Amino acid sequence: MSLCAECFNNGDHTGHDFNMFRSQAGGACDCGDSNVMRESGFCRRHRLRTGENIPSIPRDLLLMSEMVLPRFILCIIQYLRDGYIEPDTSTERDLQKVLQQLEPQISFLEELTKMGGAMRTVLTKILTNQQIFKDLSMGQEENLYAKKNYDKYLSALKNSGLVSVEEKAQGATADVTVGAEGGAGAIVLLGKIEITISEDQDAGLSVGQRKRVKLSSSTKDPCIIESLKHKCFLEEVLFWTIKYEFPQKMVTFLLNMLPDQDYKITFTKTFVQHYAFIMKTLMKSHESDTMSNRIVHISVQLFSNEELARHVTEECQLLDIMVTVLLYMMESCLIKSELQDEENSRHVVVNCSEALLKNNTYWPLVSDFINILSHQSVAKKFLEDHSLLMLWMSFVSFFQGMNLNKRELNEHVEFESQTYYAAFAAELEACAQPMWGLLTHCKVKETQEYTKTVVRYCLETLQIWFDAIGFIDEPAPNQVTFHLPLHRYYAMFLSKAVKCQGLDLDSLLPDQEMLMKIMVHPLQIQASLSEIHSNMWVRNGLQIKGQAMTYVQSHFCNSMIDPDVFLLQVCASRLDPDYFISSVFERFKVVDLLTMASQHQNAVLDSEQERPMLEGALTFLVILTSLRIHLGMTDDEILRAEMVSQLCMNDRTHSALLDLIPENPNPKSGIVPGSCSFEKMLSDVADFKAPVFEPGGSMQQGMYTPKPEVWEKEFDPIMVVLRTVYRRDVQSAMDRYSAFLKQSGIHTGNPWPPYKERTPLHPCYKGLIKLLHCKTLHIVIFTLLYKIWMDHQNMSEHVLCMVLYLIELGLDNQVQENKEDEEPCIEEHCHDSWFPGTNLLSNLHHVINFVRVRVPETAPEVKREAPPSTSTEASSYGQNLREAQVFSLVAERRRKFQEIINRSSTEASPVVRPKSSSTRWVPPGTPPQLVTEILEIRESMLSLLIKLHQKLSSKQNSLSPSWLEDMDTSHHAHGDGITAIERILTKAATRSCQIKRSIQDICGKVCPPVPPKKNSPTDKKAMDKEERRQRARERQQKLLAEFASRQKSFMETAMDVESPETEAAMDLGASEVMESEVLYDCVICGQSGPSTEDRPTGLVVLLQASSVLGHRCKSKEAKNLPTTDDEHIYAADTCGVAHDVRLTLMQRFFKDSSCLQSVSIGWDGGVYVQTCGHTLHIDCHKSYMESLRNDQVLQGFSVDKGEFTCPLCRQFANSVLPCRPGRGTESAAWHTPTNKKTCVIVKEVEDLQEKLGLFPTESNLSKEMELVIKDIKNTTQKKYMDYGKNPGSPDNDFLFMYSVARTNLELELVHRGGNLCSGGASAAAKRSCLNQLFHVLAMHMRLYSIDSAYNPWTKLTQVAQSREAEPEVPMLFRDVPSLLIIFVLTMPQPLRKEHFTCVVKMLYNLQYTQALAAISSKFSPEERQAWCTSGALKKNAANAEKSFEVLLSHVISELSQDKSVYKVNTEETSMVSVWSPQSIEFSLQQFCLPFLRLSCLLQHHLYGDNLTGCLEEEEFSSLAVCLGLLPSAPQPSNIVHSASCLTWAVSAFELVIQWCAEVTGLSQMQGLLVQDPQWAAPRLLQLPDNYNIIFQYYHRKACTACKKVPKDPALCLVCGAFVCLKGVCCKQQGICECVLHSQHCGAATGIFLLINASVIIIIRGHRFCLWGSVYLDAHGEEDRDLRRGKPLFLCEERYRVLEQQWVSHTFDHINKRWGPHYNGL
Repeated sequence: MSLCAECFNNGDHTGHDFNMFRSQAGGACDCGDSNVMRESGFCRRHRLRTGENIPSIPRDLLLMSEMVLPRFILCIIQYLRDGYIEPDTSTERDLQKVLQQLEPQISFLEELTKMGGAMRTVLTKILTNQQIFKDLSMGQEENLYAKKNYDKYLSALKNSGLVSVEEKAQGATADVTVGAEGGAGAIVLLGKIEITISEDQDAGLSVGQRKRVKLSSSTKDPCIIESLKHKCFLEEVLFWTIKYEFPQKMVTFLLNMLPDQDYKITFTKTFVQHYAFIMKTLMKSHESDTMSNRIVHISVQLFSNEELARHVTEECQLLDIMVTVLLYMMESCLIKSELQDEENSRHVVVNCSEALLKNNTYWPLVSDFINILSHQSVAKKFLEDHSLLMLWMSFVSFFQGMNLNKRELNEHVEFESQTYYAAFAAELEACAQPMWGLLTHCKVKETQEYTKTVVRYCLETLQIWFDAIGFIDEPAPNQVTFHLPLHRYYAMFLSKAVKCQGLDLDSLLPDQEMLMKIMVHPLQIQASLSEIHSNMWVRNGLQIKGQAMTYVQSHFCNSMIDPDVFLLQVCASRLDPDYFISSVFERFKVVDLLTMASQHQNAVLDSEQERPMLEGALTFLVILTSLRIHLGMTDDEILRAEMVSQLCMNDRTHSALLDLIPENPNPKSGIVPGSCSFEKMLSDVADFKAPVFEPGGSMQQGMYTPKPEVWEKEFDPIMVVLRTVYRRDVQSAMDRYSAFLKQSGIHTGNPWPPYKERTPLHPCYKGLIKLLHCKTLHIVIFTLLYKIWMDHQNMSEHVLCMVLYLIELGLDNQVQENKEDEEPCIEEHCHDSWFPGTNLLSNLHHVINFVRVRVPETAPEVKREAPPSTSTEASSYGQNLREAQVFSLVAERRRKFQEIINRSSTEASPVVRPKSSSTRWVPPGTPPQLVTEILEIRESMLSLLIKLHQKLSSKQNSLSPSWLEDMDTSHHAHGDGITAIERILTKAATRSCQIKRSIQDICGKVCPPVPPKKNSPTDKKAMDKEERRQRARERQQKLLAEFASRQKSFMETAMDVESPETEAAMDLGASEVMESEVLYDCVICGQSGPSTEDRPTGLVVLLQASSVLGHRCKSKEAKNLPTTDDEHIYAADTCGVAHDVRLTLMQRFFKDSSCLQSVSIGWDGGVYVQTCGHTLHIDCHKSYMESLRNDQVLQGFSVDKGEFTCPLCRQFANSVLPCRPGRGTESAAWHTPTNKKTCVIVKEVEDLQEKLGLFPTESNLSKEMELVIKDIKNTTQKKYMDYGKNPGSPDNDFLFMYSVARTNLELELVHRGGNLCSGGASAAAKRSCLNQLFHVLAMHMRLYSIDSAYNPWTKLTQVAQSREAEPEVPMLFRDVPSLLIIFVLTMPQPLRKEHFTCVVKMLYNLQYTQALAAISSKFSPEERQAWCTSGALKKNAANAEKSFEVLLSHVISELSQDKSVYKVNTEETSMVSVWSPQSIEFSLQQFCLPFLRLSCLLQHHLYGDNLTGCLEEEEFSSLAVCLGLLPSAPQPSNIVHSASCLTWAVSAFELVIQWCAEVTGLSQMQGLLVQDPQWAAPRLLQLPDNYNIIFQYYHRKACTACKKVPKDPALCLVCGAFVCLKGVCCKQQGICECVLHSQHCGAATGIFLLINASVIIIIRGHRFCLWGSVYLDAHGEEDRDLRRGKPLFLCEERYRVLEQQWVSHTFDHINKRWGPHYNGL
């Protein structure tokens, strides 16, 4: 069911599960159709419509349309007839051109359909009326054009049937009609007809010769075969729609008409009538993909409606048509099958390399077929029609054995064919999906008959297939096909019959002989899987591995490996167990390996393949005997087991889990009555791990991880092995399991896969247990236990593990046998000396004394003498020795078995090759001959188990005789091999007293293992080997631990790990005072030394332009992203805009050079410098850059632009900042506190400023410093540097330089959280390189001396008269932090600390006075008057200069002299409540804090002073003490007054009068007085919680620039701008809009949300990267490109991380996948 967005949003869907997707080709909305959905689910509009009686439209209104439209439609049709050219003609065929010319006409029809029901009724009448068609279609006699036009149409019709006209003519001469029994329709079953290759042209045809199976023309339904005849316009319109390969506009028109019921029925019939023709056109089409989609768009609307589908099935033989058309389609690409008997095979299969299969051209037809089979009424019709079923089986048999693989034995294949994709897709879609569709209708007892029929036909078709490929009893060697759909149909219907319909299994099974045949090919696949994983097929290339993986992959496993295993389980439960087991080992080619001898020859395997093949065979047997998917598990149990096995391999996201769990036996939708829903089951077995963001930058999604009790009780390694596509997943599951056991303290060593109890078997399959209780298996188990104990080659822990698993399965699944049945066993005793019976329990303690083996002459056993015993004893063993040959005996039995079966066909018996290993041919050139030797064994399975226990625990007597009594069985479930053996022994002992006695006897003897003497050296070797391994392991652990600790220490020093311990070492202005020169380590050459003039050292830095500061606002709240037309974002209140306005205003009135020293720029496009902290010689860096330039393989950065990665920590960088020679921070002499008077220091500072900047001597260092300045200037754009009236002037340069310092200080403050309360430790501090930066800037700025006449210092410290013509900027308008930085940078370095403190004190006075002026302008006139008078009274008090009241009144009185000063703000002030002394004091402190913070930070970087942490309330006093404005730390009791920090050099009142006087003379300038230096931290926009809100508003929104709706809309998350990603429409000078916007808004850093993909991309300069998504679904997963269409919600944590990376400028370091965007975004 699908709804359009409008109906969806108007309906109520709370709690519903839905997917939203963007339909590429339109579609039909089902809202309002009660056949599809309940009326309660309709949207508001449709609910209203159904309730009312709709009035009919007056007849005369419609007359016009009834007259005009027939001609209009005819006109379109005539045009289509004229324009059509057959594809096989030589002329250029351009159908698109014809369609483009028709665009307006078809669009007009489409518009008409949207007018509503009345118009659609008229259209329906015209389209379906046969009379109108007759009258108009041919045209009148005299109209020549119409006549020609009609002829064109007739010729186009000619070949529209399945059989073309020519073929029919041939068919008449040669009589092809062959009647098949049961009225089987179009195709005669393959078994009943010899396929003749027309030999008259060429007698010697190659094997791959193509064959066409001719259709018999005696079909029930001639309308499929014959050409079409049209009776109304609708039919011809559809005909041309098909001919023109379904143009989108036509499809939309035909679909838009569907709400009209009459039209719907007629159109569906017409569509069915044209079905064969659609198939023919589709096969010829070059654009089959597009065409397929459009066909399905139509057919899904027609066939999803059960009523309609049933109607068409009954009236138009829809099923016959579909099956026939599918058959016909596949027939076009059949080839002879090469399976089994290549020469004489009569079976044909589809050729997977044909385009038809490679391009999935059959997909639309199969999809329709699956669709109609989903309706019960239609499926029943199909299952009741036997001839149709027969046809369908012959269709399925086309896929049986396709894509045959032949093992390459010599050369590697030249060309790896990729046809297997096509083969797997074809089997899944064309065979398996219809099968699942039919199975859903065979769920209840009443449908038993259907199942019986299908099973019968399956068996018949299988028999035909076996005959056709000439199969007798042995599969051809080195061949495998993974495609056996007939077997799988049979298996799945059997499973359903037993599970749901209560049928008896035996009634559905064929005879033993057939079962033996059926078993062969699925078993061949299992053995081949093992061979492929053992690298035996390696010469066939990678594609064979691909097949093995696809076979078990989650989308295929339930239609492939599961039915195969089930079928083998059925065969095993009904065939002789010894026969079955020996077949398995023979198929897996390990029969030769199963000998007691220590050496053997294997004719078919290399020795390195033996172990994996043996493991494969045993694992297969374990799976076979323990898997219960089709043998009794309920759907819920299956779902649970699947879920657990997937979660145990790896933590999974919700969508991955949904995808990994096979769809069919257990539909995941959870709508199946009585079954557990997916979600409920998931919450039972797994815990949700919320999405986290790791510091390394990899974003985790929400994951599900198994609950502890699941690991403990439900982890099933067998299920995991069955479901793993990659072998490494099994290891991953085991690693996770052992980690769990360690963590929960259950087991610390290397655990073995746990043994899991199984669901009880369904009674029908009880025979399967016989496998575990048959002598052959017991002989194998005994042999393997012995071989492992003796350390024979090619044994492994895994082999032992599987052997123990089989023993345990046998103990847990006992055969219930009656006493009488034991008689035959005794008779058999003489024949088989190994074990007395078949029961595992009784065979466990049976001792085997001697075994006769055949060994190569060179084997150690041969040199031994006769058994060490007297001759009489030997003769008494004589009869034992006669029958001791192990596997030849099994082969004998197998031969006998076959003879019994083949008695009827005597000619078959000679074909059976003798299998006994004794008569196996010996390949030429193998020197050692086989000799028969007799081994003395004297062991039972029990004694071997106990000896293996000793061996594993490497203790002589690991089990004391009484251990069974002391046994604590609780801890047995988990552990290693020792635990497994103990568990088995305990189980056996509890089930049989005899075994218990045997165990106690064996344990009582406590004999160390005495292997044959010859083996002792090898045994010793093995022990040494084990010890050596152990030592190697320990060494490795030690190395790893050492490596990990090194890595940790490196990470702590290199990365931003917030660890205060490493702070001192890393922070370059380190706190300890270093007397000696600073030594730097070069990370390239590894030498350590000082930075010198000749060979300077530099810091690895990244310079980037930043507008983060400019985006700060006053309010702490982030701005909301607009999601309606009424919401807007205004940029006027941002820091960048405010500073721009201020500067522009000043430049209107004051001297330019003075303006450019009164503010800072760099709020937008300022240059931020950060370092990773590593240093290198600048000459080393140059050679490093050269090597990068020559290295072509560069990832993501451009060496030509100076970019590189730090050679040590790989952090991104683009410049090197030279370090100044000498000490890192100033030595003690510069720090000493001074007792000089203020006025003296003030004078000293003035003198220092008068000193002219000395030009530094030309040296490498100075050159490098100049280069860095150039880099810094190149980092940002020109527009962010030129603010003066005459660009390029020194003043401009001067402003830019000191603003760089300001930007870096301000940003460090932002990174520290906007204040200095946290003290020293901070990630930002580590990235800071302000000390070095300051020296580079200072050296550059000393080139500009400040004209003494205009030096602001004099105005700060002296009372003088102003006298300029063009006024300078008044002191009260100047930006105080800027002045501080100018003074520090222009005075000779290094600067004494007393001078620095003096500068800060003088500037504080100015800042304070500015604060008073700003606050006074906020008062109401009355308040102003009151404060003025109250302060004046205290003017003569002792500390009047340090009292805010006195100074405030003084400022007010001075400024009031000019009336205009206080006029500006009268409107606003009325709002404010009355000001108290406390509120004034608080405001003054807040006003001065930004200045104090900056000064303090600067002092910290220049002098290495510690920043002390404090509470936010105490920040002001703490900073004042730190800067020396206050004598020492104040007591908490007395509150610090901001005025007490003032230190005046001259009379305060006179200075203030002078400063105020500069302002009062001016008009219109008062706005500049009110400045507020406080800004909130930068924030990205606040996004809505639900992504749909953004999507619905923006995905249709027109771009502001080009007024079109962008194809890829994007949003800037910094300012909310709406831009076209990659849009050519908005390109300027070849740069696309996103890149342009990133330059304009973020100085080349942009953060964009892509509306149609929900992901965020970052643009940084010339590179970009995909950052990820901040919107996750309910399960914590991203939905990139909105593919899954689940509702998405904002993940606050991720958004915070994004914001933090933006503010801290760390995009370059954290995100790794950068690529160039070439201005194309």
